[in-house]
Amino acid sequence: MNWYIVYGYIFAVSLGLSLLLTALARRYAIQWNVLDAPGDRKMHHTPIPLMGGVAIFLAFYFIIGAHLLILQVFPLTEWGFEWIGPHILGFLGGDVTAKLLGIVLGGLIIFALGLADDILQLTPGLKLIGQIAAASVLVGFGIRIDLFIPYPIVTAVLTVLWVVTMVNAMNFLDNMDGLAGGVSVIAAFSFFLCAAAQGHTFIAVLLMVFAGAAGGFLYHNLPPARIFMGDAGSMFCGYVLATAPILATFYTPATGSRIAVAAPLVALSVPLFDIVTVVYIRWRNGESIMKGDKRHFSHRLVELGMTPRQAVEFIFLVAGICGLGAALLPQVALTGTLIILAQVAGIYLLIVLLMNANAKGQAISNGQKETKETS
Repeated sequence: MNWYIVYGYIFAVSLGLSLLLTALARRYAIQWNVLDAPGDRKMHHTPIPLMGGVAIFLAFYFIIGAHLLILQVFPLTEWGFEWIGPHILGFLGGDVTAKLLGIVLGGLIIFALGLADDILQLTPGLKLIGQIAAASVLVGFGIRIDLFIPYPIVTAVLTVLWVVTMVNAMNFLDNMDGLAGGVSVIAAFSFFLCAAAQGHTFIAVLLMVFAGAAGGFLYHNLPPARIFMGDAGSMFCGYVLATAPILATFYTPATGSRIAVAAPLVALSVPLFDIVTVVYIRWRNGESIMKGDKRHFSHRLVELGMTPRQAVEFIFLVAGICGLGAALLPQVALTGTLIILAQVAGIYLLIVLLMNANAKGQAISNGQKETKETS
């Protein structure tokens, strides 16, 4: 019960701070003219402030830093909180300070890279180099994917690939009001359920801080959005959501199946589905995979007849269902694991079938119009 009081408290404090910081970020973004202008591939028609990511970043780092400082300065054991020390300070094992420093430095690099892109419009190649550098910092400080692989070079490459993929996936997903922020909150709660059940209390706290930071921004970003998170926010969200599952353990001897390590893929299946399908469509058409367009998951739902708000709500529903499945994976036996994975695959197969049917219907309709015009 004590830990759930901590989780609720830390979420509420982070949420409140983020609400305040996002309002301030919006004011200063307008004052400093840091705005996202309308364009052919954008959904908004008036300039929107772009510094929401600054609020997410500052709320996340301030809450974590302030509370770690409190734990170091004040004798909490004298107040009856003996259970905090071993769980908070011993969560990572080994050199805790080094691993915490790696997380902080990697996040700083990603945030600075995204903020620079918001202001200066960096080239895709330069952004990729920065993303690889941030992921490499994690690896250098001992944070890497395990996956039962005994070769450090392989796990290092997998870690860098995973972090870079998720950073770009969340960046790609940030294309409609409320979408990236909402999916970030849903994924954070999914990972929280996994971490809390496995006893990873610090990671659970970390996720509640992030959920609150993203949630406070989301309040200002829901349709019609009053502020955008920008690349600084979307890339930072991707970084946190990629790092959190690396720190947690989804398989233990008590877990029913090693396939439970797929929980992060399930929890983050929405941004992964979006980036995979968008990159495939661009590659198939012989276009640059970094070229912006309106072929994202959300845009194709609008083509099916949904309003932008309905498309975002639909994606929230998909993310929530998949997130619950991810939270269950470490708790069920092999049969249950396979059923959950089959259900998730079935959801996305149905979505693909609907989109393909709509595309064929539009092609037939356009062909009939051309025939009538020529006749």
